[in-house]
Amino acid sequence: MMISKSMFGSLLAFFVVVQFIQAHGEMIDTNCGEKCLLRCSKASRTKMCLRACGTCCERCHCVPPGTYGNYDACPCYADLTTHEGRRKCP
Repeated sequence: MMISKSMFGSLLAFFVVVQFIQAHGEMIDTNCGEKCLLRCSKASRTKMCLRACGTCCERCHCVPPGTYGNYDACPCYADLTTHEGRRKCP
């Protein structure tokens, strides 16, 4: 049975997309609520921290591990700033 060139191309594209999703799974499949709860667990202003973290997580699809720092794990999260130039994300 012969597979047409367009069918072969479609299958190839599908497998490339699947590989990309598997390689970047954490960025695509992020549970912002749980990760932000952990991130903001030691914050003095928990509600504000959760709101900011949730916004950053929705935009970046990742949250750095731990309660502070580790911005190298999620560069987009570290790059978001307020109008005053301060970090937006906790």
